[in-house]
Amino acid sequence: MSSSDGPELQRRLGTFDTVTLGLGSMIGAGIFVALAPAAAAAGTGLLIGLAIAAGVACCNATSSARLAARYPQSGGTYVYGRERLGAFWGHTAGWSFVVGKTASCAAMALTVGHYIWPDYAHAVAVAAVVTLTAFGYAGIQRSALLTRVIVAVVLAVLAMVVVIVLGLGDIDAARLVGDDVTRRGVLQSAGLLFFAFAGYARITTLGEEVRDPARTIPRAIALALGIALVVYALVATAVLAELGSAGLASAEAPLSEALRAAGFPALVPVVSAGAAVGALGALLALLLGVSRTTLAMARDRHLPPALAAVHPRHRTPHRAELAVGLTVALLAAVVDVRSAIGFSSFAVLLYYAIANASALTLTAATMGSRLLPAIGLVACLTLAVTLPVTAVVTGTAVVLIGMLTYAMTNHGV
Repeated sequence: MSSSDGPELQRRLGTFDTVTLGLGSMIGAGIFVALAPAAAAAGTGLLIGLAIAAGVACCNATSSARLAARYPQSGGTYVYGRERLGAFWGHTAGWSFVVGKTASCAAMALTVGHYIWPDYAHAVAVAAVVTLTAFGYAGIQRSALLTRVIVAVVLAVLAMVVVIVLGLGDIDAARLVGDDVTRRGVLQSAGLLFFAFAGYARITTLGEEVRDPARTIPRAIALALGIALVVYALVATAVLAELGSAGLASAEAPLSEALRAAGFPALVPVVSAGAAVGALGALLALLLGVSRTTLAMARDRHLPPALAAVHPRHRTPHRAELAVGLTVALLAAVVDVRSAIGFSSFAVLLYYAIANASALTLTAATMGSRLLPAIGLVACLTLAVTLPVTAVVTGTAVVLIGMLTYAMTNHGV
């Protein structure tokens, strides 16, 4: 049974909503949580790490866009790996995405909790997951409308931070350079910052709900990634120039600290609200993406077939959404934000390594060039192994569990 069998989802999303869902994942997921650990790893090499992460993301986006145009189904690289490399690698990609992005969901939910009510962060995180799962259950079109509002708010807050810090803050260009840069530190920061660029994966996982996917998905990926690159570069430069690498690395809320240092502490609550809203947007898009990959894997019986059900009225994978929401809510009650970022980065880099390997199998006429997917494949594997040791060990163990599960269910490769 292939993922194309069974009831299909409804194609409701145009280019604007598809770009918005991708931005909702990237902007909220990265800029408020990934800068500090990346600065701790790379020092003043943070911007180099950002450039590397962006380059890898571009390679991955090119491969994903071309594959998505050919296979416009829910599931993303789970489908591409299955069709181009075989069932085993499709399962490995799907497993890596589901476990990695489930961790991302928990991290985003906890980010909401820490900004809204720090003393009860876990309780707020669980409430956020339950609420957004209900939005997804009610229909993706409503989810897309909510994400439009969230993205607009977050971009306005980030623009305020950049304008105030660069225009009125105590900017010192010398803080952007230094001698505390190592090659491994830069690569590790790139791997951590990749967490912030992975939002376009949600665009490909929604392939079955996008109108004219062969045209819309590549365009939406390019637009979402390009906008995110510009935003990240501006914000990272402003915060690093204001706080320096040491101050940024130690900051629990880097954007808020940058405003305080610039002499505008009264605006810190605005940034806190923007961070919470951004994390909600990322959480919403992540829940949508994970549930769609769960749907595709359930259709192929790599996950319980009951999860492949599509709601007769809302035309959403309601059982998959409920299962994912429950799992994320349980994780949000116990996990730590920063450890979740490292684990998620490892799993998602492996996911994209399989996407690039899948793209390499396309014919020259379809692919145009195999250079970018080849670079993307090597870069994803390199960044994955340079992440913090705990993330590498835990991620490897969980991925191996997925491979073993596949073998034990007697599916042929």
